[in-house]
Amino acid sequence: MEWPVAVLAVWSVTSALSLCSPNYYVLDDGAGLGRVFDGVGGLSGGGATSRLLVNYEEPYRGQILDYLFKPNFGASLHILKVEIGGDAQTTDGTEPSHMHYENDENYFRGYEWWLMKEAKKRNPNITLIGLPWAFPGWVGHGKNWPYDFPDITAAYVVNWILGAKQYHDLDIQYVGIWNERNYDSKYIKVLRSMLDRVGLSDVGIIAADGDWSIANSMIIDQLLYDSVEVIGAHYPGTTTVPDALKTQKALWSSEDYSTFNDEVGGGCWARILNQNYINGLMTATISWNLVASYYDKLPFGRDGLMTAEEPWSGNYVVESPIWITAHTTQFTQPGWTYLQTVGHLAQGGSYVSLTDGKGNLTVVIETMTHNHSVCVRPPLPKFNVTSQNATFQLKGSFVSIKELHVWRSQFNFKTKKPVFFEKQTPLTVMNGSFTLNLAEDEVYTLTTITTGQKGSYPDPPPSACFPKVYKDDFNVRNPPFSEAPDFADQTGVFEYYNNLTDPGPHTFTLRQVLTERPITWATDADQTISVIGDYEWENLTVTCDVFMESVRTGGVFIAARVDKGGQSIRSTNGIFFWVFADGTYKVTNDLAGQAVLAEGQSGTRAYGWHTLSLTVTGPLASGMLNGYPLWKNAVVLNPKNGWAAIGTHSFELAQFDNFAIVAQ
Repeated sequence: MEWPVAVLAVWSVTSALSLCSPNYYVLDDGAGLGRVFDGVGGLSGGGATSRLLVNYEEPYRGQILDYLFKPNFGASLHILKVEIGGDAQTTDGTEPSHMHYENDENYFRGYEWWLMKEAKKRNPNITLIGLPWAFPGWVGHGKNWPYDFPDITAAYVVNWILGAKQYHDLDIQYVGIWNERNYDSKYIKVLRSMLDRVGLSDVGIIAADGDWSIANSMIIDQLLYDSVEVIGAHYPGTTTVPDALKTQKALWSSEDYSTFNDEVGGGCWARILNQNYINGLMTATISWNLVASYYDKLPFGRDGLMTAEEPWSGNYVVESPIWITAHTTQFTQPGWTYLQTVGHLAQGGSYVSLTDGKGNLTVVIETMTHNHSVCVRPPLPKFNVTSQNATFQLKGSFVSIKELHVWRSQFNFKTKKPVFFEKQTPLTVMNGSFTLNLAEDEVYTLTTITTGQKGSYPDPPPSACFPKVYKDDFNVRNPPFSEAPDFADQTGVFEYYNNLTDPGPHTFTLRQVLTERPITWATDADQTISVIGDYEWENLTVTCDVFMESVRTGGVFIAARVDKGGQSIRSTNGIFFWVFADGTYKVTNDLAGQAVLAEGQSGTRAYGWHTLSLTVTGPLASGMLNGYPLWKNAVVLNPKNGWAAIGTHSFELAQFDNFAIVAQ
């Protein structure tokens, strides 16, 4: 028989559990406190993980944002970390830079500005962080490395922070250091000096935003030590290293989770939110990613706190990590302090306790079993969790607490009927003590805070495939975002282009704007490409007007059945119909242009509009140029399905207009 919580609390007073029992836990602030809590957050970027979110229509877009950021509603996130777009592939796509070129500044490209403002509307106290995952090529003067000219790189980052304030009234509190595999001590010092010089001394540096290795350098280099406010690690596996602890700096898991957002993903998130502090004294944990709002077949599909990948239907899914987040975020705030009395439960699981220093107490308990809390990385050592009774004794300033509010999540893996973030009957505390019957795979919050709420909206529209008939003429005079709806740039940057000096039919187009390979750690392609549509498409016709701006070397393509994206974009296959400014065409089975299916003369030239049409049916593909057949019946055995796409032969200026798809 499972006793109600309140009955167990009374029973605990005369329980046979002695004060020496391993199932007895003290919550006490009398001997001092632990570290200051800095919050729980989500990460938009690294890269292009919020790409489809901006294309949702209201009210659904606002509802998604409420589940993420609205206090006392859903995840109620304390931190939003965004990518400082660098024009490069950085996992699932490309985000545009505020400085494509050295003499270019534009602080309205991309959607991260919009996202930060929407988060701020809902939670004015949210902590904002920027991190460059990549840089435009000019920053490295031709090298795939951004630190040979630290003054240039620092100015590039500082300009972004200043632009956030000047153009969007956004105060960036922290900036991270690229990249997770390397750091440059000289650059960090230059960045700190430049921030201070322009009045941004309140902006903290998170370094190396990768692993803990910078800690050793900080111990022996006082100027580096003074430059860094937070040591940030990615996927630390809940542990830190002695050198990091020696620094006495704040320690953050500045990128974590990265796990498919089913119930096991929710279990991963529940475990690390507690144990990052218990095992590693990390006072903030930030999820990659914030919301899975990118095409599902890109790398790490559905690795967000919730899923919003169908703007064409309006469908979204509030996944388990949203409610697991709420167990902590709705009942704590940055500035609260961990008690020293935190730790592991005797039969597995863990508990943390935090206070605001004003008499409030929040305790979060998780009993996630090994197989139900595996994260994508790092490997999880074996451990056991079994059902248990746990008695908690309140001491110090908490001894007078008479009642605690209770919120519970039960994953119920056996019945496959989970219940998340359910409010329970308040728990009566007798003589400062209470006992809980803890089953496997549960999360509890016990708190003096009364404002918790499980927010809800009416069900969104049902899931639906990408429309089989799709058109876009890009005729938007003042577009709300620099990218056209539903296009997902994988290499290169495709932006709305309004050539208002040309009154012709192609005044408004989509333009690929990069002329130089950016600096990135990911595998970029030599060709630029933006994908769109349904990955399951097999038979379809893609049509688009194209305009080359490179006289001798220009080339553009339209494509179907594109089978890879993200970090794998260099090796993608499909059916690619290319035309070139030298008057030739080519049909290839790969983006690299090596597997040639057909080729010949086309008569195409730069600075003239041409209409390309590609039809793929079964194993055969045909192409038309300006309404006339150019080639037909090219045999294509693989791939069998994939996205539609547009792109260019190299990093070069080119324009696209009147894009259309008809799929069967």
